[in-house]
Amino acid sequence: MKKFFIIIILLVLSAQMYSQKRDLPRGLNVGNRGGFNQSNDSIYEGEVNVKLSGKTKYTDYKIISFKNDTTIVDTTLTLKKHYKFNFLRKDNFELLPFHNQGQTFNNLGYNFKGISQFPDIGFRAKQFNYFEKEDVDYYHVPTPTTEVLYRTGLEQGQVLDILFTTNFSKRFNVGLSYKGIRSLGAYRRALSSSGNFRMSFKYETPKGQYAIKGQAVNQDFFNQENGGLTATSLEAFLNDDPNFSGNRGRLDVNLNDAENTLEGKRLYFEHTFKLLSAKDSLHENDFSNLKIGHSFTRDSKYYRFNQSTATPSYFGDANTSGSINDKASYLLYNNEVFLDFNSKYILGKFRVKTGYTSYSYGYENLQNNLVGITKNKLIGKAVSFGANWNGKIKNFYINASGNLTPGSARLSGNDLKAEAFYKKDSLFTIKVHLEISNKLPNFNFLLHQSSYNDYNWENDFAAVGTRTLGGVFESKWGNASVDITNIDNYTYFDETSSPQQFSGSVNYLKAKVAKEFTFGKFALDNTVMYQKIANGNDVFRVPEIVTRNTLYYSDSWFKGDPLYVQIGTTLNYFSEYKANTYNPLLAEFRLQNDTEIGYPTVDVFFNARVRRTRIYFKADNVSSFFLKKNYLSDSNNPYRDFVIRFGIVWNWFI
Repeated sequence: MKKFFIIIILLVLSAQMYSQKRDLPRGLNVGNRGGFNQSNDSIYEGEVNVKLSGKTKYTDYKIISFKNDTTIVDTTLTLKKHYKFNFLRKDNFELLPFHNQGQTFNNLGYNFKGISQFPDIGFRAKQFNYFEKEDVDYYHVPTPTTEVLYRTGLEQGQVLDILFTTNFSKRFNVGLSYKGIRSLGAYRRALSSSGNFRMSFKYETPKGQYAIKGQAVNQDFFNQENGGLTATSLEAFLNDDPNFSGNRGRLDVNLNDAENTLEGKRLYFEHTFKLLSAKDSLHENDFSNLKIGHSFTRDSKYYRFNQSTATPSYFGDANTSGSINDKASYLLYNNEVFLDFNSKYILGKFRVKTGYTSYSYGYENLQNNLVGITKNKLIGKAVSFGANWNGKIKNFYINASGNLTPGSARLSGNDLKAEAFYKKDSLFTIKVHLEISNKLPNFNFLLHQSSYNDYNWENDFAAVGTRTLGGVFESKWGNASVDITNIDNYTYFDETSSPQQFSGSVNYLKAKVAKEFTFGKFALDNTVMYQKIANGNDVFRVPEIVTRNTLYYSDSWFKGDPLYVQIGTTLNYFSEYKANTYNPLLAEFRLQNDTEIGYPTVDVFFNARVRRTRIYFKADNVSSFFLKKNYLSDSNNPYRDFVIRFGIVWNWFI
């Protein structure tokens, strides 16, 4: 709470001011991330509302990603921002939410780009809203800048996301962010509560000889877990029993006293010292901008599942008659030393690096009478080597990185990431990417302890090999992408929630096409995704077709155009498939073969922009009034009923 009050005080100190409209110059390269806080507001070549003075302009307000891609502050209202106005502040086209904000998501599609170098703690269903190191942005602003997002919750509660950033000098910036949610939910035991605190800073000396950037992140995610509806209640929901349609809290659930928590803390910094600049080199085109650098990461995570009494009918027999208190912890330290330089012989920028990593995962004690389990902790360390390359060959841009962790330890593995893109003015852009990864599964697949007998294991799984080849075509005529992924030794949880490793290969094709058609003040935005599992569909499941179609009207109202509005409706649909089912003890999804889900939903929205403020009204699942009550998020958890949401995004520039 102290962190929350600090940010509120900073918000109060931010004064309101006037704004002007300016057009972004054509050809300005602002990247494809956009906006504050994890790409919530996309940047495009249109008009931007930012306070201007005699010495500042809108392009001076910059957001710098972890990879040093730069975008600018944008207060426009676009359909892409409408898609991102949700709890995650991301376009969740490939995700199927559970009914309450702050709960988990089922997957309608999978993305295998950006796989982490080392195994994680696991418990992946709790980490959709987790800010990784790469998700935290840095800033450079000429005046103190603030952004506030507010969104109503379900039944009781709300989402609040606040950012304050300021430059204490031209070379020193600090950004503070906090996102919190508390939402009761419509069903019993569905409360969600979470908080994400992020602090980032960036500094360099006047001549750029020394530079440092870093972040401190503290996150916690709490959920009451009800295990979904009982068989009788699920039948009443599907049959639209009038005794329960007006009050979902009357429906019985499988768990009445279960809850789980994930907490994470991270400290990261990277600093560099320039040994040789371009002007210091006798042959600056041959070799220049030599830097030596060091980065440090401390990343800890903690997962807990609690119950006041065991529920054998749901999880099986327990080895205790008292309360359940399963706890797992994870701690990783990483130190990395690197050397950066530019040279015409490598056509750009090159980095060589070496790192030392240590980890600890497990439980405080080894429980008694656990068959086949010999240890309560997994501990180890490893040395890794790698290189990064950012080059340009005529009109082609290439980014590549590779890492190798030799040996037979649990951190051993390798990964290779490469992408190349070609841009033809403003007509089209073609991107091709390749990613190869080999590493062990997450630690909760290898070791897990619980008071429930069926949830104890110690496995010696092989490394998971993932290979993805894909491409993206973006143009004024439409966008298209395709990814082909092959996975060896794919790990999953079977119908009994036991970890398994597939002996064959999973072959996964994902193709997506998007196109918007405009008719005066009306527009029809369409996105269609096709997926095919050529091998391994017994363990890896996705719907074949996922679509989103939005018909909307946009215009400026009143004299002087003070109000810009968007009014429209969105049809979402995914074809039937045997979706995985959520297990609240593991915070993971498992296979199931009894229920197929797949249905359309219709939403209606009214959005508006008044100067720097974007206002959102949305009616979720209007289709619940006239379509079948078959909308589920997994085999026994219903999707949300009709509900009206309200929210705003507001910027201040002092």
